[in-house]
Amino acid sequence: MKESFRRDPRNEWIARNRLHPLYSALQTQEASWIGPSGLVRKNPHVSGFIGPNGLKRIDRSGVQQGGGSQRSGTKAAVQLPLRIIEQPSFYIVVVPDMVNGRLSSHDKDLLGLANTLAGDEGAVVAVVFQAHKEGGFDTAGVDRLLHLQGEAFADYSPEQRVTALCALDTQLNPAHWLVPDSRTGGGELGRRLAAKLGERPATRVWQVADGQCIGRAGAGQQDMARTAPRLILAAAECADPVSDTRHEVRAIELNETLFHRVGRLDNLGAVAVDPALTPMAEAEFILSGGNGVKDWELFHQAAETLGATEGASRVAVDDGFMPRARQVGATGTWVTAQVYLAVGISGAVQHLQGIATCDKVVAINQDPACDMVKRADLAVIGDSAAILQALIERVREHRQGGMHDAA
Repeated sequence: MKESFRRDPRNEWIARNRLHPLYSALQTQEASWIGPSGLVRKNPHVSGFIGPNGLKRIDRSGVQQGGGSQRSGTKAAVQLPLRIIEQPSFYIVVVPDMVNGRLSSHDKDLLGLANTLAGDEGAVVAVVFQAHKEGGFDTAGVDRLLHLQGEAFADYSPEQRVTALCALDTQLNPAHWLVPDSRTGGGELGRRLAAKLGERPATRVWQVADGQCIGRAGAGQQDMARTAPRLILAAAECADPVSDTRHEVRAIELNETLFHRVGRLDNLGAVAVDPALTPMAEAEFILSGGNGVKDWELFHQAAETLGATEGASRVAVDDGFMPRARQVGATGTWVTAQVYLAVGISGAVQHLQGIATCDKVVAINQDPACDMVKRADLAVIGDSAAILQALIERVREHRQGGMHDAA
């Protein structure tokens, strides 16, 4: 299998930003090269190492002390500057959605906004319910972390969570509450919290600056500006995520004397929904097919087995294999799936634009150099029909094994 080229958009952005702390670490300089005359040219700024007195030393023997890792192509790990707030003047509390136990791009935008509001004197507090799998709270901008677990907060428990947030409001008296205005729980929780605290929230906010916030109104056709309230329900891309600092993520505890447990809702579980009827803009798992799919019956079978919503590239739609409503891309539907599985899609610019906000992209393709493979977080190179058939068999074996274990 050939080694494919992988791009890191974040590192490319840092390499263009001279003010970023990691800028110098990402600058690649050639130590030597062949000039137009055929002679070997050497870069004197790369050769050598920094001695104990701070001066650059050059080892003419070719075995440079401290330069072995650079010659082998590896770089020393560079740590972002650590931001520690021992005694914050105020708090900004963020309640992320934590879909599937991880920070979504929407959550990271909110944490970026929270750090902007906190400045140098405030601390950002993140409130997380139940178990999570997130390990990047420090680079996302969290100064304090309140982790609430237990049966009371399991599954759908909005009243219990609002009660805990009200207790935290009494305990910290935060300057602002930031909640994602989303369909995955944040929108409802934020409005319940506003009613409980007696606050008039700002909703669908996409910008906060100079004490003013701007939110979308009129079905997204108008903007409404007002003084920033304590409770803000922010839309996606309301701010840039934190990228140039690390934070200590110090754990805090909720004062139990302020917390009164309630439970008037019975959770009856999630309602089963046919993935084929789920709009692609709201689907969490999408199986998308392109020109490389030769067996469309097998493709539909794989989507049914995996429980995925079907999508397609423009080529597959133009050829009549999928309806126009299933086209993904800038000329079709922009999707925000947690997992986007692209089968036989080369990765046109318009298609890549349509999946730009997907969390994880998996590519199945025979061309290791195609743009979709470069964009993917995980790529499988091979025949799509054989890979889909093997995937179907593995899923069925896994489910049958689970049924036997339960029995």
